[in-house]
Amino acid sequence: MSAEIPILLRDPSLVVCVKPVGLLSQDSGKEKGLPALLREQLGISYVGTVHRLDRETGGVMVCSLDQKSAGRLSSLLCDKERTVKEYLALLNGVPEAPEGVLRDYLYHDAAKNKTYPVRTMRKGVKEASLSYSVLTAREEKALVLVRLHTGRTHQIRVQFASRRLPLCGDARYGGGGGRLALWSHRLAFSHPLSGKPLDFSVGPPEDSPIGAFMRRTDSTD
Repeated sequence: MSAEIPILLRDPSLVVCVKPVGLLSQDSGKEKGLPALLREQLGISYVGTVHRLDRETGGVMVCSLDQKSAGRLSSLLCDKERTVKEYLALLNGVPEAPEGVLRDYLYHDAAKNKTYPVRTMRKGVKEASLSYSVLTAREEKALVLVRLHTGRTHQIRVQFASRRLPLCGDARYGGGGGRLALWSHRLAFSHPLSGKPLDFSVGPPEDSPIGAFMRRTDSTD
């Protein structure tokens, strides 16, 4: 990946950036992830992953730049009372209610890297919750703004797919081929050291499925 990672904020403790679609949120033995590319771009020795986006999901993401802030950031990003995580998702289908809260029990099968909704709590099962609002709907598709209350693997994708509203381009969960229509739109949290409120939002690329849908919607208004 030759293009530089867009940087929204950098200080001694953290870096807020826009993760490109197709890039891993953390380094692996086989390929460079976001931390490795940021280390090269910024000329520093440490970048820590404190939360994750799916490979197919791009958008706002924060990484730590020192060990002290890493733990605090991880805790902050797990606290729904102190952190806002909002996504844009394009659904195949239109929800019956224009807004609502989805709650499920989810089980993630690590071997298959797939998450399943289940009826009862048992070992390995975690509660999942999100709220959504429909921003616009046309052509039997809906663009929704999603706020996560929990951070489970593939949570947004599974919770909507289980209601017969799979995300466009989500072949893993029944949404058909193409690019996954999911974008990390907004991230708001307090600085782990100073406590200063931080709030970042970035729209999806124009050539993405969501960007194209938004352009078509604007042109018909």
